[in-house]
Amino acid sequence: MFPIRLQKRACTDTGKIQSFLEQARTGFLGLASDNVPYVVPLNFVWKDDAIYFHGASEGRKIDMIADNPEACFTVSEEYGTIADPTPAHVDTAYMSAVIYGTIMKVTDWDEATAAMQVMLNKYVPGYFDRPLAKSHLERYVSSMGSKTSVFKLISSSITAKESEVNPSKMFGNGRTARDDLK
Repeated sequence: MFPIRLQKRACTDTGKIQSFLEQARTGFLGLASDNVPYVVPLNFVWKDDAIYFHGASEGRKIDMIADNPEACFTVSEEYGTIADPTPAHVDTAYMSAVIYGTIMKVTDWDEATAAMQVMLNKYVPGYFDRPLAKSHLERYVSSMGSKTSVFKLISSSITAKESEVNPSKMFGNGRTARDDLK
């Protein structure tokens, strides 16, 4: 959708992007309604080329999605600081992805249950001794009295950037510019 300005940072390796999205823990959902932006951090899973997330069936996020289902989802992981004796060359090792698309509520209970099972496997692997029951998802009501809904952002475009870790250049406590000038 929008080209990456610093092309040397572009990551076009689909497998690497998929792996990154599968393991990253927090994403940021960006919404806009009536010229008001709203960004909220979420747990999520990347499944079948879509971002799945869940939440209450009512509230600001739901109202904004209903008004404008076009959204962007950003995931970023920082891996440390890259040291350099020239201050302007100090950098950060990272990977990030920005996914644009359309959000829809998942109304098929089998699809919603499958997405939530992937989420449980990601965030609490091995914790439960049996798969999530569809009936649990259908009946669950939060402590605030709201039913849970599952949503998916169907990807229309993905861009990714990275600055890879360089083990010999990574900053650590006690490292100084004088050490790097030797």
